[in-house]
Parts: sequence; structure tokens; C-alpha cells
Amino acid sequence: MDEPDESPSTFGAAAYGGGGWSQRTRSSRDEIGHLWAGCGINSEWGPLRSVLLHRPGKELLASHDPDAVQMLGNLDLGRAQAEHDQITEVYRTHGVTVHDLEPHEPATPNQMFCADLLFMTPEGAILSRPASTVRAGEERQVAHRLAALGIPIVRTMRGTATTEGADAAWLDEETVLVGRGLRTNQEAIDQLMWTLGEMGVSVIAVDMPFGTMHLMGMLRIVDRDLAIAWPRRTPHAAVKALRERGYEVAFITSEDEATDNRSLNFVTLGPRKVLTVADNPITQRFYEKLGIDCVTAPAAELGKAAGAIGCLTGILWRESV
Repeated sequence: MDEPDESPSTFGAAAYGGGGWSQRTRSSRDEIGHLWAGCGINSEWGPLRSVLLHRPGKELLASHDPDAVQMLGNLDLGRAQAEHDQITEVYRTHGVTVHDLEPHEPATPNQMFCADLLFMTPEGAILSRPASTVRAGEERQVAHRLAALGIPIVRTMRGTATTEGADAAWLDEETVLVGRGLRTNQEAIDQLMWTLGEMGVSVIAVDMPFGTMHLMGMLRIVDRDLAIAWPRRTPHAAVKALRERGYEVAFITSEDEATDNRSLNFVTLGPRKVLTVADNPITQRFYEKLGIDCVTAPAAELGKAAGAIGCLTGILWRESV
């Protein structure tokens, strides 16, 4: 006769919920800064803590044929790199941690425009899916780097959705404004609504004027009650939504400086403090009259690629408001 099986029962073992089992009770948001790296934003004006940048390299030589890479002119690589280095140094001088993208594959010509490639939430990053075939796949580099940094990715776009991070902005901790147009389509907005809705955040979608690129190019927020906008370009619904939430919307006074030297393409370092493109005297006086502290860096050469400081900067972490 076979002897009875004397092996101990698994019932009551820690692996099956018995003594020694430790239940995970923290939310994913609560684990940021502990299990995950510090990251996340819920405003456009909270003190800036960390950013993602990519120093342009030899891929920028493709700008000799600007239309082929969707730029505005042929860039001098040395000058572009020098400007980018100055922008990086300004961030560090002001206490902002700069993470380099460190592409693990050859970079594409527009890879330096990190703002387009993610949209940060309080729980992690929503990965973009750029609209142009010229930029298709850039999001893979960002996904790789975010993973290495320990920053959670809460969503990647699927299907035929296209969106770029520069088309979205936090109006307050419960509301995100999204521009629908050339770069961000309705399918992407539907997916953003679903993901942000799970976080208790509403999405307001506004239609972009034909012939414009990103929401960032016409609207920037510098404090809990102050936004800067481009007259006759900023969607009416966007201005209305801002005013309903207590914002003053101030309209730039020099459209020439905004067009020629990207004076609106800035990054808010903290309440009423911005890193903006140098050599825009009219716009800088306008900002300063509004009580905005302006830190400047040159970006004229980089501007030939159809973007400037705001476009170059992937925001990873702002202090919560």
C-alpha cells in the first residue's frame, strides 16, 4: 500500500495569502517618488523640477532640405548646439534637473522637440503618436528613456490616433485643454478623455485655426490666474474656458516677434517666471509689465526648425499645486 502524501498543504502559506502575506494598498499615484521616480504635473505654472531634452546632433544636417523634414530653413549645427547648450545650462542654474533623451537608435531630424512626444499627468506620462510620417517612431525613443528613468507610462496612443504633447495644457488640476487640428485628431482626444477621465480630469477640446501647428504656439500659462495668448489665433473657446476659471488672458503686442523669433515659445519656470527667447525687446517689456520675471536664452538658429524653447522641452515634473 502506498504511504499517504505527507507534504505540507500550501493553504496558509504567505504566497497564498497566509501569514507573511503583505497586501499592496498604495495607489499608483502614491507610489510616485517612492517605487517610481519623482514626476508628474497638474498645472502649467507650478515650480519646474525636471525636464527631458535632446541635444541635436548630426541628424540636424538633414535641414539642408527643410521641406523634406518639415522645418523652415537650413540650420547651422554648431550654432544650434551652442544655443541648446545655453538653454540646458539656464535650466540647471535655476535648479531644474535636465535628463538627456539619449537615443538608443539614430535620432530623427525633429527628435529635439521633446515637448511633442509626451504629455505628463499626475500619475505618469501619456506617450504621443506624432502626426507626421517624418516623425513617426520618435515616441519609441521617449518610451525607452522614460522606462530607464523610472517614470510610468500610463497610456500609449493606439489605432489611428495622432497627438503631440504641445497640443495639450493643464487649465487647473481637474481640466486639460486640447487643441484639435493638424497634429491631434479626434480619435486621440477620445483616448485622452478616457485616460484622464479615470483620473477625475475633464478634457476641453478646441478647434485649431487652419495653418497652425500646436496649441503651445498660441497659448501659454504663467500663473494660476494669467495666460498669454496670440490675438486672432487663439481659439475663442480656449479664451472662454480660461476666463471662466479666473484667468486674465493677455494678448501679445508684437506678432512680428512671435513670428520671427518665437517670443511666445517659452517655458514657465514657476509662477510668473519664464525662460523665454532672447532678443524680443517689445515682448519682454510686455511680459515684465505683467509682473513676469524673464530669464532669456538665444534660440534664433533653433527657431529655423519651426520651434523654440517650449517645443524643445519635455516637462517631466512640476511641484503640485
